[in-house]
Amino acid sequence: MSLLPKTAEAFAPAKINLTLHVTGQREDGYHLLDSLVVFVDVGDRVLAKADGPSGLTVTGPFAEGVPTDGANLVMKAKAAFAPDDQVSLHLDKHLPSASGIGGGSSDAAATLRALSEVFDRPLPAPESITRLGADVPVCLRARPTRMRGIGDQLDPVEGLPPIHMVLVNPKVEVPTPKVFAALCTKTNRAMPEDLPEWDDSVAFAAWLHRQRNDLEMPARSIAPAIGVVLSRIAATDGCLLARMSGSGATCFGLYASRTEADWAAHDIREVFPDWWVAAASEWALR
Repeated sequence: MSLLPKTAEAFAPAKINLTLHVTGQREDGYHLLDSLVVFVDVGDRVLAKADGPSGLTVTGPFAEGVPTDGANLVMKAKAAFAPDDQVSLHLDKHLPSASGIGGGSSDAAATLRALSEVFDRPLPAPESITRLGADVPVCLRARPTRMRGIGDQLDPVEGLPPIHMVLVNPKVEVPTPKVFAALCTKTNRAMPEDLPEWDDSVAFAAWLHRQRNDLEMPARSIAPAIGVVLSRIAATDGCLLARMSGSGATCFGLYASRTEADWAAHDIREVFPDWWVAAASEWALR
């Protein structure tokens, strides 16, 4: 009698680029990055059932328009990890798509974790799954990480102070290729080679102020709503830093406490009820 679990669920946390320095571009077109990445307790969920009909179903507030065929990274992850196994997959979609917080990549990583548990197989090495997307390896780790190269150089980052934030997306999709195409300089300065130690959230935010997201200005030129979002976040009480994540359009504000982040989310929703707004705290895979 098999003791394998027939059902497994995995959390797909939002990935936040606290910094994103574009440091070069390879001849094959891939951009080189230097980014400090964290994950938060807001995200999607993937459910895998080994004894169900093969395929993918999607529910949740952002289910509309999400493909259920091989175009979805969930199905691509299944095809890469368990191509010959019958399994039904369900995606509970709570993160907006194409929003700069790694939703699709995190869904793919969560799918790999769920399938690993269902079929009792080891997870693939992060470097072996870059073909699924540059962000999938770091999402598979789902811990504070310095991500360099094309996403294939991953170094754990320890000792971060407590991280609390508000996430805001004006429900505007910003195509990543257009953002990179609008970037004036693609050989920008990297982060310092050795990251400092931070005593608290205030010191951490002060250091982040001296770093960048090189994609923020080109994204704002394509979607001016991003500038409105950043101004609104910066105006909330206790905001230590307001910045865009990834290639946009989701922006974040950092706060010293979850209470301040919760109040910021409340205040922004009151004025902009049509925006996607969520308070969040750092989350790491154990």
